Amino acid sequence: MSEQTHKIRLDKWLWAARFFKTRALAKGAIEGGKVHYEGQRCKVSKTVDVGAKLTIRQGFDEKIVVVKALSEQRRGAPEARELYDETVDSIKARMDKAEYRRVVKASQAAPDHKPNKKERRDMRRFENNQDY
Repeated sequence: MSEQTHKIRLDKWLWAARFFKTRALAKGAIEGGKVHYEGQRCKVSKTVDVGAKLTIRQGFDEKIVVVKALSEQRRGAPEARELYDETVDSIKARMDKAEYRRVVKASQAAPDHKPNKKERRDMRRFENNQDY
């Protein structure tokens, strides 16, 4: 990827780097505080610089990436990965959190059966803080 000298908006770069499927989703994430530029909340129209550090939260994951190149065009995933480098600490933290979620999910037991009519009534009473 060749480094371009013109300005690129943050939402367009996030879309081109394939963090979000549409620019509208990228815009919503930026406005919702899910994307930080150099540790600060930013606007959608913020111009991206090579070497900038972005923190991107998507679902359970938080990625910290450093911008390597600029692109206005959305291309294939292998080319999009050349636009940024994820930090080693970010990768390790994501893997640790994923392992924790996996262990917690495995430790939670599924119910043995579907609740019958009496059990459903009892649950409703409990939820509504009613006495028997």
